[in-house]
Amino acid sequence: MPSSTAAGSSALDEALRKRIGRAMGVPVARMDGVSGGCIAQAFHVRLQDGRSVFAKWRADAPPGLFVEEARGLREIAETPGAPKVPEPLYADETLLVLEYLPPGQLDREGWAALGRALAAMHQRTAPRFGFHADNYIGATPQPNPWTEDGITFFAEHRLRHQLRLARDRGLLDGPLVRDLEALIARLPELLPSGEAPALVHGDLWSGNVYAGHGGLGCLVDPAAHYGLRETDLAMTKMFGRLPDAFYRGYEEAWPLPPGAETRVDLLNLYHQLNHLNLFGSAYLGGVVTTVRSYT
Repeated sequence: MPSSTAAGSSALDEALRKRIGRAMGVPVARMDGVSGGCIAQAFHVRLQDGRSVFAKWRADAPPGLFVEEARGLREIAETPGAPKVPEPLYADETLLVLEYLPPGQLDREGWAALGRALAAMHQRTAPRFGFHADNYIGATPQPNPWTEDGITFFAEHRLRHQLRLARDRGLLDGPLVRDLEALIARLPELLPSGEAPALVHGDLWSGNVYAGHGGLGCLVDPAAHYGLRETDLAMTKMFGRLPDAFYRGYEEAWPLPPGAETRVDLLNLYHQLNHLNLFGSAYLGGVVTTVRSYT
């Protein structure tokens, strides 16, 4: 997992050490802060019995943030052939304790194996699209009501949900709202029909792909649900892309429908809108560019 730096000795740190110790039933020997998290503070924790765990803490966490992340991790972990994810050891409203995954490196075969494992995960299905509960994409609420049709699910509970949040916050003007609504109305002609619900990670940018010890490709920080499998592959290309061996491994295991590359930006519009809602107008240009490219 990410590199760590020694945590301070403030009263808050001491209280958190005690909370983690109570959760694990073993006192904390050392707690090091981990860089890179923008949703919660993260720590590499060494327990007095010699074990290491990974902890995430946020005092003002939205309701269910960590409990639902743990639920998603368990769903992935229970899927035959799926990528390795950290086992959730404890979750409450402000604290999540996970199995610690020692870092390593991925070679070409490791990336190909991760692609095949993601394809295996996507082959786990459900009667409908959605999930057992709503969860979060970053810190944004992500609704997951059970829905019969995947395109309807993506339209209503992904794009239109984010559109409404951005409109209500004054981040979208009237003409752009109309253009977005027009694009959403065209989704049945732009996305392949008949796709079965697939268990997806839901937030699969490169930062949530982790090289574990022994060359094992791992996934972290899911926003899991049963959705369109192409959404995971698309997001791996939103901030750069993963090595080609990863995509070859996936295609060898389960080829994507024709034209998948032309749908990448369309599917990533959900994440562009989410970044607009999370971080503000710096992400507006990407939304505008994507909308124009499909209208």
